[in-house]
Amino acid sequence: MTKLQTNTNYRISNMKVALVHDYLIDFGGGERVLLALHELWPEAPVFTAITDPQKMGPSWKKFACWDIRTSWFQKIPGHTRLISPLRFLLPYIWESFDFSGFDVVISSSAWAISKGIITTPEQKHFCYCHTPPRFLYGYPQAREWTKYWPVRAYASLINHHLRFYDWSTSQRVDQFIANSQEVRQRIRKFYQQNAVVIHPPVDIPPYAAVGKTSKDAPYLFTSRLVSYKHPELAIEACLSLKRQLVVVGDGPMMESAHRLAHGHPNIKVVGHVSDQELGKYYQSAKAFIFPVEEEDFGIAPIEAQAYGKPVIALWSGGTKETVIEGKTGIFFKEPTVDSLKKAILKFEKEQKKFDPQVIRKWAENFSKERFKKQIKELITS
Repeated sequence: MTKLQTNTNYRISNMKVALVHDYLIDFGGGERVLLALHELWPEAPVFTAITDPQKMGPSWKKFACWDIRTSWFQKIPGHTRLISPLRFLLPYIWESFDFSGFDVVISSSAWAISKGIITTPEQKHFCYCHTPPRFLYGYPQAREWTKYWPVRAYASLINHHLRFYDWSTSQRVDQFIANSQEVRQRIRKFYQQNAVVIHPPVDIPPYAAVGKTSKDAPYLFTSRLVSYKHPELAIEACLSLKRQLVVVGDGPMMESAHRLAHGHPNIKVVGHVSDQELGKYYQSAKAFIFPVEEEDFGIAPIEAQAYGKPVIALWSGGTKETVIEGKTGIFFKEPTVDSLKKAILKFEKEQKKFDPQVIRKWAENFSKERFKKQIKELITS
């Protein structure tokens, strides 16, 4: 029996585990997964390309006391700004780490291809794949850099080589874990590999937070303010319908969001807020608007449903797995203002049929406890 095989007396604490994460420069769904993994293995060091506590803001407190081991790229001045244009260095970043002495390595991989680490045949490498890198396979990205032809030419050259690297590193993984059926299909398509689906963890609030809201309550949009998340669709649709909307989040489109909302008191752009403040916005919302294209999974719609709020979502990506048409929300087909407006009006006609308790019960299927249980069973099986 090798050290990776198990029997009925085998305990999760017997394994020496290392965690790997793309980078720690902002806080989103990937970082929530890392937090849950670290709760399972609190002694596990975290290997990552770079960190930036200032960019992480208050969220850095969640990670500050961990054993975090950054790569040599951390020493480069302006590393946060340079990681994207110097992405051709990613293979050298991941292959510089030494995992000697670990039984299991779990990589949390997306944009920066952290699954590119090298392990030995005696070790087992599990990759929790948030998505194959969106920039390599034609999926919408946070910034529309390719509109500039010099960047487009440079990216075409670099990405050609990185696609080969991305595929070759996928063959090093012993077991893929996809965060959704959507991503499982991408893994099969681009890597010719099978994956187990374990949805990301969502913090479920107590039942006291669930309740009906008035017809005059605002709609809510919360996400990173980037192009493929389409905050402008939510703003323009609510402006046209004269509905109240609260926009929570930060990102490259913050300035344009403020510009669209300027002079319109029914649109409130509040930027980044604490988890406690966000909970209050969920609790007081009429419904949650989610016009995101090709989302890998999408934690925000689950968070909204955990507060008993219906979701008005674009029929795209992982959201198709997390919202039930007519029971926990309504879908619209096109990422356009007109399509979203029709969905909002349809929701308002049918609003009474959405039961907050039923919606909340569905969200419980995506709890952190469920995630940790499934991960633990997979790693130790």
